[in-house]
Amino acid sequence: MNQILSSWNALAGRQRMIVIGATVVVMLAVLGLTRLASAPNMTLLYAGLENDAAGDVVKALEARGVQYDVRAGAIFVPDSDRDALRLTLASEGLPANNGQGYELLDGLSGFGTTSQMFDAAYWRAKEGELARTIVSNPQIATARVHIANSSANPFQRDVTPTASISVSTTGAVLGAAQARALKFLVASAVPGLTPENVAVIDGKGGLIGAEDKIGGGVTADDRAALLRDRVQRLMEARVGTGNAVVEVSVATVTETELIRERSFDPEGRVVISTDTEERTDRAENSGGGGGVTVASNLPDGAAGGGPDSSLTSKAETRERVNYEISETTREITRQPGAIKRLTVAVLVNGTYVSAADGTQQFVPLPEVELEALRELVASAVGFDDARGDQITLRSLPFERPEGLGTGPLEPGLFTGSFDTMRLIQMGVLAVVALILGLFVLRPILSRGGTNDGVTAAGALPAPGAPAARAEPLVGEIEPEGGFDNLPALADGPDFSGMGMVDFDTPSEEDPVDRLRNLIEARKTETVEILRSWLEEDKEGAS
Repeated sequence: MNQILSSWNALAGRQRMIVIGATVVVMLAVLGLTRLASAPNMTLLYAGLENDAAGDVVKALEARGVQYDVRAGAIFVPDSDRDALRLTLASEGLPANNGQGYELLDGLSGFGTTSQMFDAAYWRAKEGELARTIVSNPQIATARVHIANSSANPFQRDVTPTASISVSTTGAVLGAAQARALKFLVASAVPGLTPENVAVIDGKGGLIGAEDKIGGGVTADDRAALLRDRVQRLMEARVGTGNAVVEVSVATVTETELIRERSFDPEGRVVISTDTEERTDRAENSGGGGGVTVASNLPDGAAGGGPDSSLTSKAETRERVNYEISETTREITRQPGAIKRLTVAVLVNGTYVSAADGTQQFVPLPEVELEALRELVASAVGFDDARGDQITLRSLPFERPEGLGTGPLEPGLFTGSFDTMRLIQMGVLAVVALILGLFVLRPILSRGGTNDGVTAAGALPAPGAPAARAEPLVGEIEPEGGFDNLPALADGPDFSGMGMVDFDTPSEEDPVDRLRNLIEARKTETVEILRSWLEEDKEGAS
């Protein structure tokens, strides 16, 4: 403590101000470094909220006394409290979804409400209800539904309603299966709306499901995934979990094809109509050459023609039958999505046996078992040899990484998330504190211990230098032992380069003269030493 006081007293006024300022800066730097090190790691709680919903969340955090930070409309909380806060706030209905549902209709009264106003409020309420249902999915953060329905205009006919869904996910891009589910959800809630007329837009992936054609929008990848899951369950039921790998490739038709076929069968005749015609011809001849009289015109007259007359008749029947040759007309339309070719690859693990030398040798599955598994795979995927399908089943050893199944990894020093900006700030503050300590305080303190040739340990002044205040010397002068009890003469700094007198080296000067010169040079210290001796003698005499 005395050394610190002597160093402080030896400093000039300007040096003292520098030391005070540097000390304050170092203390502030250390304080800032400590606060950064002790501050919690902030992580995102909610983002993209509207002002009302964000204000409600902030009020709830303040009521709980939770530390939070608002950055560009996003709310950040300590990483350790984020999950618990989300669950707690969700139980209170926060953040509230601004999309209102059927409660909009509660504010409509019968007076002053036209049919157009009611229809607009109704469709707005339906959009809000659909958005609420979509947001209930934990993978979807926000959702908006827009329905274009022209039912309010009675003069338009045959107008199909359409709809669009805009969503923002909490993680990955919305999948095709989820997009189809949203389409059917909205289409089922709006009369006359079909899933094909519903568009799903993801904020990260854009338009979802635009490549779907027919067949309920099932793509080749969806079919391949479905078949792969079927085969995977079959294989794992026999060889165990993790001992089978299944891959399915489905080639589908991508073009539209229309086939019209018309064929005639000459052997297949069919009677369609029958026409029958009957015809009779009759002719009469009369003989005799007598003249024509009145009597010949009478029925019973004598001149009636007599036996010379003759009568001839002819009958004819004609039938016409109409036949129609059988005709077959077929029209086949092939749409995209039909399976053109199916390829299945299955890799199964075998067994391991111990050899004579203690090593593990792989034994593949028997061919009989592989054939049975191949039949199961063919039945599961709908194998069609005429279509060119192919199934490949092999039993090969699996390469397993070291430590598989050894348990979870214990958290270490460098596990977890790091805040890069915080590390940079801590590094900068540490460097500033180090620079101030090494290059400002240390040189000033080291210079403060010596002033005008006087050392901090009470060394003798250089020749020609004025005497300065120093710590009083304590100890005893031993004629034969030298001056080992004097710090400046025993273990003090080396003053050989300053022209000091070397008491350890023999010289021609008398020791008494040297002592006299020393007492003359340091009168104050000598008086203090003598005073201390006198006080010791008095204490010893008493």
